[in-house]
Amino acid sequence: MNGKPILPAMLLSMLAACGGAPPEDTGAAMEAEDFEHGPNNGRMLRDGDFAIELAVFEAGVPPEFRAWATRGGRALDPREVDLSVTLTRLGNRVDQHRFQAQADFLRGSALVYEPHSFAVSVDAAHDRRSYRWDYDNFEGRTRISPEMAEAFGLATGIAGPAVIEEAVTLYGRIMPDTDRVRAVSARFNGAILSVHVMPGEAVSEGQLLASVESNESLQSYPINAPISGVVTERIANPGEQTAGRQLFTIVDTSSVWAELAVFPGDRERIQLGSQVIVTPASGGARQAGAISYLDVFSAANQSVSARVVLDNSDGSLTPGTFVTAEVRVAEYEVPLAVRRIALQTFRDFTVVYAQIGDEYEVRMLELGRTSGDWVEVLGGLDPGTRYVTENSFVLKADIEKSGAAHDH
Repeated sequence: MNGKPILPAMLLSMLAACGGAPPEDTGAAMEAEDFEHGPNNGRMLRDGDFAIELAVFEAGVPPEFRAWATRGGRALDPREVDLSVTLTRLGNRVDQHRFQAQADFLRGSALVYEPHSFAVSVDAAHDRRSYRWDYDNFEGRTRISPEMAEAFGLATGIAGPAVIEEAVTLYGRIMPDTDRVRAVSARFNGAILSVHVMPGEAVSEGQLLASVESNESLQSYPINAPISGVVTERIANPGEQTAGRQLFTIVDTSSVWAELAVFPGDRERIQLGSQVIVTPASGGARQAGAISYLDVFSAANQSVSARVVLDNSDGSLTPGTFVTAEVRVAEYEVPLAVRRIALQTFRDFTVVYAQIGDEYEVRMLELGRTSGDWVEVLGGLDPGTRYVTENSFVLKADIEKSGAAHDH
């Protein structure tokens, strides 16, 4: 789904305005309802004088089901009770949990993995009688119609492989390209008759800079600009003697250098030819380049200078400006990654929102390496899952509005 982004405040107002309508139309989040808690902080399931307390236990162990059976308020021997739990997750994925007696409780046979969001069916048998309970335990789940999703600007993508680029951040500043700097002096010493340019003035190659009368021939000759560029220095005034000195400095800034400081911890990872993205600290367009020079001597602060040649034909890079540079030092193809912009928080987890039909639900992620727009996923998400890539904060706001629940 694609849609134009809408301002967050407007989106939240739309969600609030829909608060009283049925969830199918509004995107109201579906969460676990209130229930009776037992002495082990589990959910009490009663049928006459028979009861099961069912809890998700995760103190020092991966989440698992534990259950306690009573009749008439008195604890039953767990060996006398048959118990099974069926969890139906979003997308009709079914998990079966069998139970075995352990000490004074029944222990589930499988991991109750996150999210703890499912329709629950509990089957129990004791003393030749059978019992069944069905209830919903939803968390981090919401339903939004396609029309509302489009209005909210939700966009989705498929989780799959991606290329993760590992980068090192360097800092430096823009410097003139010394190959494009010219110190201009007179060919023959003599008196300066006239000067035709001012500091800061742009000049073209061959343009007249000054006229000089030779002390030997008493003939006048022109001093012309050897390159196109900007006059950054003028040390010449009419009536003065040239005296063999430098009269003008012209700098062509159509190409500049990003001089970057590479400290010892990063030196082995920076190579000639390493690809670089340079960003001016003052803002402006990012530029791509490559390391073209690495100094062989360290500066006083133990850093080594690295150089990137950048096109500056538009004049956007001013020498002296500070820059940040991301230097690509490694590249990995990972089997599963998601867009960085898709990440949200839910409880103590970093999540994305999986989409199945009109329903959206959190997927708790175990993350690996991060690079630019991508984050590697090590666990918590199946390859091929459709997930929300843009404006996922709308789902987070909708779920938080309803009040998150976690049934243990």
